[in-house]
Amino acid sequence: MSSLLPAAGSRLLIGGKLVEGADGVFETVNPATEEVLGLAADANVADLDAAVEAARTAFDETNWSRDHAFRARCLEQLRTALQSHVEELREITIAEVGAPRMLTGGPQLEGPVADLAYSAGLAETYGWETDLGVAEPMGIKTRRVLRREPIGVVGAITPWNFPHQINFAKLGPALAAGNTLVLKPAPDTPWCAAAVGAVIAEETDIPAGVVNIVTSADHTLGARLTADPRVDMISFTGSTATGRAVMTGAAATLKKAFLELGGKSAFIVLDDADIAAACSVAAFSVCVHAGQGCALSTRLLVPRAAYDQAVQAAAATLGAIRPGDPADPRTVCGPLISERQRARVERYLDIARAEGGRIVVGGGRPAQHERGFFVEPTLIADVPNSATVAREEIFGPVLVIIPHDGDEDAVRIANDSPYGLSGSVWGADPERIRRVTEGVRTGTLSVNGGVWYSADVPFGGYKQSGLGREMGIAGFEEYLETKVIASPA
Repeated sequence: MSSLLPAAGSRLLIGGKLVEGADGVFETVNPATEEVLGLAADANVADLDAAVEAARTAFDETNWSRDHAFRARCLEQLRTALQSHVEELREITIAEVGAPRMLTGGPQLEGPVADLAYSAGLAETYGWETDLGVAEPMGIKTRRVLRREPIGVVGAITPWNFPHQINFAKLGPALAAGNTLVLKPAPDTPWCAAAVGAVIAEETDIPAGVVNIVTSADHTLGARLTADPRVDMISFTGSTATGRAVMTGAAATLKKAFLELGGKSAFIVLDDADIAAACSVAAFSVCVHAGQGCALSTRLLVPRAAYDQAVQAAAATLGAIRPGDPADPRTVCGPLISERQRARVERYLDIARAEGGRIVVGGGRPAQHERGFFVEPTLIADVPNSATVAREEIFGPVLVIIPHDGDEDAVRIANDSPYGLSGSVWGADPERIRRVTEGVRTGTLSVNGGVWYSADVPFGGYKQSGLGREMGIAGFEEYLETKVIASPA
């Protein structure tokens, strides 16, 4: 498919070399056709051990952590190299992820690659030392300096839904901060990560061992990073259930754990909003990339008096969106990533029916697709916020609509969730909107369609949506330690 991938399949990046997987190869599948795309290198425990050792050696024995300008140059070099391969990467991403072509011009590919420039800039411009001035603690005149230093070896474990965005959101700031890294991507999308490994090895001056990329069919292999004493930090994006396991593993060595986890975000429509327009936006949004996004708002909270109108508007939009070939530039809703994920979504639809929910539109597999892991955009009505489908992350093109009895009730319902990742508020009165945004406990909020996603904006959640922030200065500082040096003044 691509010159970035050899005919025999992708390779691991370990210690600066592109190598075969010790367990051979495994298949990567096109979710839109169910056809095997090709082969990916299958790493085992020995490969992972070698990758960690390479990262440890590179951090401890090279100047990478101290040469800010060199790191900035390497990241810019990587960005330029990736941009020269953008069309190859685009086709890999569409085929392997099932990502609609329209998204590869933004958060599925081109956006994250361009964002490496932000990380490169931080490597040179960040204030690594702060003079805290002179004080006299215990009567001793002392000058204090605060110094920020890289944390060490980072183990990055990433999911399949937006692989480039999430891989680079970890790789960029971790490297800019002076760390070395072992990346364990999801088994569903190994080529996306392996292609980046090939570019790093062959087209950049990033030293051997600074970046290691280990693909594997073994979903549990990444867990070994969490307990390895040579790894100083785990940066994980994925489900809340797996996040708990990551924390447990990291506890053995008390290593830092950054966790970006699940969401069940609320799209709040106030009674002074354009109800039909707001509900149409909510319905459209939940279909983007077949609903496979943790920050998507999958609970639509509407004024009770306008409930029927809201149901009708959301259903009209969902019914008009046809799941399609992700290679088609007109497609918004492509396939789910795997049969396993489709079965999960279908199980939730069965639960909704069993709990008294009404499937207003969708609820099955689209008749026009005999193959591919497609699910129809679906609207579930007439369920309370306590329903399973209103509380658990489904990760499919499924929207649950719930009535509220005013602004305070809408905030109450939005917060009545174990998650607190994102959300939306639609209304006309700025003061009412301000009060609602102050009340909703989430990491990000969109008001009337505003877009918060950007390299310089920290992303993360409250409650069981995670720990810490990714991107922005806050995300960069996740990868730093703080040291204070005191000397006689």
